[in-house]
Amino acid sequence: MKKSDIDYFVTIVPFLLVSVLVLLFFIFPSQTSRLLGGIRSLLNNSLGIFYLIFGLFIFLLSIYMAFSKYGNIKLGGGKKEHSDFAWGTMMFTAGLAADILFYSLCEWMLYANQDRISSLGDITLWSATYPLFHWGPIPWAFYVVLASCFGFMLHVRKRTKSKYSEGLRVLLGSHVDGIAGKLVDLTAVFALIAGTATTFSLATPLLSQTVAKLFGLESNNILTIVILLIVCIIYSVCAYLGIDGVSKLASCCTYLFFALLLYVFFGGGHGRFILELGFKSLGNLADNFLSLATYIDPTGKSSFAQDWTVFYWAYWMVWCVATPFFIGSISKGRTIREVILGGYIFGLSGTFISFIILGNYGIALNVFGQANLLKMYNDSQNLYSTIGTIISSLPLPVIAMILLILTMITFYATTFDSITLVAASYSYKDLENKEPSKRIKLYWSILLILLPIGLIFSDNSMSNLQTVSIIAAFPIGIIMILLIISFFKDADMYLNE
Repeated sequence: MKKSDIDYFVTIVPFLLVSVLVLLFFIFPSQTSRLLGGIRSLLNNSLGIFYLIFGLFIFLLSIYMAFSKYGNIKLGGGKKEHSDFAWGTMMFTAGLAADILFYSLCEWMLYANQDRISSLGDITLWSATYPLFHWGPIPWAFYVVLASCFGFMLHVRKRTKSKYSEGLRVLLGSHVDGIAGKLVDLTAVFALIAGTATTFSLATPLLSQTVAKLFGLESNNILTIVILLIVCIIYSVCAYLGIDGVSKLASCCTYLFFALLLYVFFGGGHGRFILELGFKSLGNLADNFLSLATYIDPTGKSSFAQDWTVFYWAYWMVWCVATPFFIGSISKGRTIREVILGGYIFGLSGTFISFIILGNYGIALNVFGQANLLKMYNDSQNLYSTIGTIISSLPLPVIAMILLILTMITFYATTFDSITLVAASYSYKDLENKEPSKRIKLYWSILLILLPIGLIFSDNSMSNLQTVSIIAAFPIGIIMILLIISFFKDADMYLNE
């Protein structure tokens, strides 16, 4: 690749923006937290309803796309490039990262004392149901709808620019080659960085604490940063291997993931409770899906929807910058119907099993009096130490800790090498079906790790992370609407041809 092929605006400007943010978090942590809190409050109070409406719209749209004439469109000619298992594991591991382990173990605790949960009735049931909603059909709808759009763009229209702006070409014409296209791509890249920062900064302290406990080290920010850098090296090396390396690592990650789940299910001694509560919570989700998707308190007495549902929809929206591109790129030879329904089958089955086993095991410890996890968390406000208690309650906890560490590392590596491949493509004016150079992939590997390191020094890291995602998701939501309109316009032209 020549230097003239590099899109320096989209490559350099995000680096400068992230560097400024890192410096602000490091030098002025409390002031930055207050500023972000004010912006988040404004967005939540004024525009929270936008995220909820958009989430429900995307889910309904995915069902329409799958069973309408658009579902028959095949993404490129020839045979499928990957087996169903390899395709499903790559899609599942690329779409969730290590967050799924962190939240599966603790999310029910975050809801249990909320007024919204107590007002619904059975606290145990609703604490187990809401995680399935926040990680369920709507999040995967974001992925599969955009993956269909990008897969059509890449494999049917055979466009060589793997960028958000290219998806708008039918709608905006030559404007995507000018300043409008660059602003779209800049917004997308910044949102991608915000999403990866959220993932790294929330889940990595759990990995750090588990490593510290296993090896008798002190758990602190330095250890967390060292682990972040090690993970960065691992996924950078994996990105060098290309799509075959991603496929093998995704399969390895899936085996480790299910080994951990089986260990907790059979070793924890609460298999019956886990299954029964899981079955009941799935039914509860199905019965109340529409009311959950539209819940917001217009009186302002409860901020549950803004604090959680709005955050999650924003979180999935910023991840839509990279993950759907990756899913679309590995879906050559499949129909849009297969992409959407396959995404739901592989995505929801893995996600639901994780939350039902890991989450309900923690609930069982609390319900049966083996560990008062809610009191422990309320007293300490430390999720990571409370999760440590859950892991330590298992027989031979060393085995559980080793499985957790290996699974988290492979989840990170699988997710972020695929993201690095996608992000690196933004650095080129036209990739022409070639892979980004190793130097560009290394550049993005380092860039994606900077903001998480800066956020570690923030006084209110979780709130700041949620705020960064919510802010970045708003313009991304508008761009996603334009992408969908552009897809339908282009698909109609294709079908009429």
